[in-house]
Amino acid sequence: MDNKGFISIEYLFSLFILVIIALGVLFFASSAISSSLNIEDGITHRLILDEVANQISQVNSNGAGYSKYIRLPSDKGYFEITVERNRLTMEYDDKKGETLMMLANIDSRYKLVSGKSYLITKTDEGIVIS
Repeated sequence: MDNKGFISIEYLFSLFILVIIALGVLFFASSAISSSLNIEDGITHRLILDEVANQISQVNSNGAGYSKYIRLPSDKGYFEITVERNRLTMEYDDKKGETLMMLANIDSRYKLVSGKSYLITKTDEGIVIS
């Protein structure tokens, strides 16, 4: 401002540039936070899928009659895990994850739902999930 109380054009222009920079930084920070939340959600569900695959592999590596009890968490939202042959597929929030299990002998197709408990048993015919 000058001595008469008028705002100069340079002052308005510099204020406008500062507002644009502040909005750019705010947008970048919001995008980074959103991205990290998406990554955290994906990792959480991936760990669940890997844990189920690990439990099935442990049962498969032991002899007939061996069984293991698993409980799928319900605090991570609703998800479904489809077990078929040597593949596990998880579906949640319009997303899909998949992992392979080597040497698994699963003849039937099973659908595992979050929040429920399952018994994985090795029989002479293969692995049974109930």
